[in-house]
Amino acid sequence: MPLVVTRNFGTPDSHTLKGYRANGGYKSLEKALGMEPDALVDLVKDSGLRGRGGAGFPTGVKWSFLDKKSGNPVYMCVNADESEPGTFKDRHIISQDPHLLLEGIAISCFAIESKLAFIYIRGEFYKQARILRAAIKEAEEANLLGDNILGTDFNLKVVLHRGAGAYICGEETGLISSLEGEKGQPRIKPPFPAVRGLYNCPTIVNNVETLACVPWIIEHGADEFKKMGTERSPGTKIFCVSGPVKKVGFYEVELGFPLENLLHEEAGGMRDGFELKACIPGGSSMPILTREEIKVTNMDFEALNAMGTFLGSGGVIAIPTSMSIVSLLRNVAAFYAHESCGQCTPCREGSGWIYKILINIEDGRGRPGDIELLHDLCDNMRGWAHAAHPIQKWLAKDEGMGGGKTICVFSDALAWPVQSYLIKYREEFEEAIARANPSVSVPAAISTPEPAGAGSH
Repeated sequence: MPLVVTRNFGTPDSHTLKGYRANGGYKSLEKALGMEPDALVDLVKDSGLRGRGGAGFPTGVKWSFLDKKSGNPVYMCVNADESEPGTFKDRHIISQDPHLLLEGIAISCFAIESKLAFIYIRGEFYKQARILRAAIKEAEEANLLGDNILGTDFNLKVVLHRGAGAYICGEETGLISSLEGEKGQPRIKPPFPAVRGLYNCPTIVNNVETLACVPWIIEHGADEFKKMGTERSPGTKIFCVSGPVKKVGFYEVELGFPLENLLHEEAGGMRDGFELKACIPGGSSMPILTREEIKVTNMDFEALNAMGTFLGSGGVIAIPTSMSIVSLLRNVAAFYAHESCGQCTPCREGSGWIYKILINIEDGRGRPGDIELLHDLCDNMRGWAHAAHPIQKWLAKDEGMGGGKTICVFSDALAWPVQSYLIKYREEFEEAIARANPSVSVPAAISTPEPAGAGSH
């Protein structure tokens, strides 16, 4: 399998212009500048490249939504805010191959006819920001950025903007608000950024890994890209594997790669003394998978949706048998309660309430009915009043991601893991509550359908 994004990792001076050009760097930009912008958009659309930041929306289709008739400038915003717990791919792309990102930005900006791109990088990524600044300077001096790039009439300025470490700024409209100097709070959609985004102008927001795929597609073509992965999830994906595995790290594999193989072959399996209990497949906001589900799960958008979870950002977190699910969920809830921007009542109040209930359960102060109360809170946060437990619908493939009652998906990002943990590991919560109330029986669990795909592979 050819490597798309990490092909230069580990090569001498890969972070410099000299090292990047020694490996064929910026040849795709030269090729792209000889094409028509619309042809580039069609090429990326035909490749089936989907956003690698979490949503998985088709990149070329997103570009085609731009309102180019408004007469306003078009902007590109690069989401390098990587803040999903368990995810660390983008910072490594920037550290080891910053010019790959810059070439992807330049090609993409030419395709969407943008002359100004902003890289919104997480404030904690100080080292990566320095590397990017140096790479931008190198590219400008080599006429790969700036005015009349490579002797053409294409002009592009790339601006590096450091954020302040807010999880919510990973949401595209929250990122835009922060770039404009406002609070990092998401905006109501529609209008979508492609119509009215940064400074009320048409704007495309793409993830670092997404843009890093573009040069390979230009060089090799859409058909070669589609030979990797699955029909609906083509190409490769970087998965970040953490937890007590022998080889914590990031692994570029084809989409559709078995999760079992990723954990036990690529990451080397669990460390001595640890046994696998569960796995979070796409960052902390994703519904959890049990040991049995791991065995029948492939890492692509459709396969994970069928299992009642999502690919997300590709942050794969291995959970050992020694880890209490109650403690794990309390820790997850602590993060989201802290990071809520506070704009929407269901998210602001619900996240804090969920965290407090989980603290009580973990500390031996849980009460009968707490599990149902947590489910009710999640139902209200997600807006699925008609469904007793939404994850049951996901497992049964009745519905997809659905709609919530909030401006952005942050509220859902807490409700998803909470309900999946409660349903799949209910007995651990019941035991914790029973220890605090030995004379009181805990309500029986609501039956859950068999996970789609379980028992067959």
